[in-house]
Amino acid sequence: MAIRAKLTTLPDPAASRAPTAPDKPKRVISEAEKATRRDRVVKAKDALARSVGAKGEHVTSARAALKTYLQRLNEPKQPDDAQFDALIEAPFKSPPKKRTDDRRF
Repeated sequence: MAIRAKLTTLPDPAASRAPTAPDKPKRVISEAEKATRRDRVVKAKDALARSVGAKGEHVTSARAALKTYLQRLNEPKQPDDAQFDALIEAPFKSPPKKRTDDRRF
């Protein structure tokens, strides 16, 4: 008896790569928003450069927050002006001291 070769077709590779989710429209960034971001980048880099010699426990976390801000510039959710100003001033202002309820005379 002769063995017959089976002819099979390979699955279409283009069909398996079909997009499962619809394409999202690209977010358009206005010129005013670009200018605001450029200004903020300059301020954040300046604050990082000035805070190199600062000492204190609060400086490391404030510098880390500034670096994270610079890394996430392209994300749609950005801090408002008040939050950004607090972020810029954080390495230079020491946090308020905690009050203790221990009253000794």
